[in-house]
Amino acid sequence: MSTYTVSGQFQSRDGDQPFTKEVEAENESLARERIYTTVGSQHNRKRTQIEIEEVSAA
Repeated sequence: MSTYTVSGQFQSRDGDQPFTKEVEAENESLARERIYTTVGSQHNRKRTQIEIEEVSAA
């Protein structure tokens, strides 16, 4: 598995909140999915409220 750095933003009450997270995944697509599930569950946001701007291999 590779490590990916994912950055983007999600909608919150105070406006858009930027984030940068590192995740382990087999490919870029799975890294995106893991971010959607992690950020969505931690901040109670739907996929449409999360915008991923960049995914890069770390």
